[in-house]
Amino acid sequence: MKISRRRFFKIAAAAGGAGILGKSKPARGVEQFTGWPDRFGVLTDLTRCVGCRSCEAACNEINKLPQPKVPFEDRSVLEKERRASAEYYTYVNRYADPKNKGQWVYRKAQCNHCDEPACASACLVKALTKTPEGPVIWNEKVCIGCRYCMTACPFYVPAYEYSNAFSPNLVKCTMCYDTRTSKGGIPACVEACPMEAMTFGKRKDLIKVARKRIMDRPDKYTDHIYGEHEVGGTCWLYISGVPFEEVGLPTDVGTKPYPEFTRGFLSMVPAVLVVWPALLGGFYMFTKNREQETEEEEVIPEEKEEWS
Repeated sequence: MKISRRRFFKIAAAAGGAGILGKSKPARGVEQFTGWPDRFGVLTDLTRCVGCRSCEAACNEINKLPQPKVPFEDRSVLEKERRASAEYYTYVNRYADPKNKGQWVYRKAQCNHCDEPACASACLVKALTKTPEGPVIWNEKVCIGCRYCMTACPFYVPAYEYSNAFSPNLVKCTMCYDTRTSKGGIPACVEACPMEAMTFGKRKDLIKVARKRIMDRPDKYTDHIYGEHEVGGTCWLYISGVPFEEVGLPTDVGTKPYPEFTRGFLSMVPAVLVVWPALLGGFYMFTKNREQETEEEEVIPEEKEEWS
């Protein structure tokens, strides 16, 4: 498979988790893993989406996110294509319909929850993991804020709050893992969609549903299920009436899981090149904390003298 220079750097970043600890056992999703057999997913039918942003509102509410600057009812936000942000987990963009002049095609974007996630393999401390239920989740107690996951993701999904470099907060769809899917429920966005543009279920069943729709209406759909094979497969799937490159989905990601490209890569690279940024951050935090403690100790005696 031919890979662009930018894509190469993304794949190289995915080597982080696999090689950071030398020959230690890699995290789930890095070596010989093709996804949990009964994992769940979501099938999004772009021919049904009308860009109402009900999914955004539902996601915002269940995840207790700050209210957006532009109300969910205001469709002016669709005039510009949006990217991942620390302000939301999911967002809807609109694209000109190449088949019908003056018409629009809408696409909801979020984490695609890869079967073998590049973000998890790039994570130095295993803060990102693939769950048996399907979602890729993040552990804030472990994350060191290296941002390697942002570089590794083939879909440009993870976003970070940059207000505090030493208290990182990864912003990414979790498929409502904590509140719903781990308890047998369905994601809030799926439940809120008035057009039933999204279907939640076992991934293997969703692929059957997608194939049937395409077979029944070949005049309506492009003969492809996006996410069935891309980067080894994802749990968020798409079917569409227009080519996927027309709705902002990358079509040059290949079908091989990114972690497979990087097995053994870091065995040829000195570990210090990967570990050093994290170590520097740790040294800085330690020094800063020590300086603050020293300042506090110097202030206390002076205050006691004034009181006496």
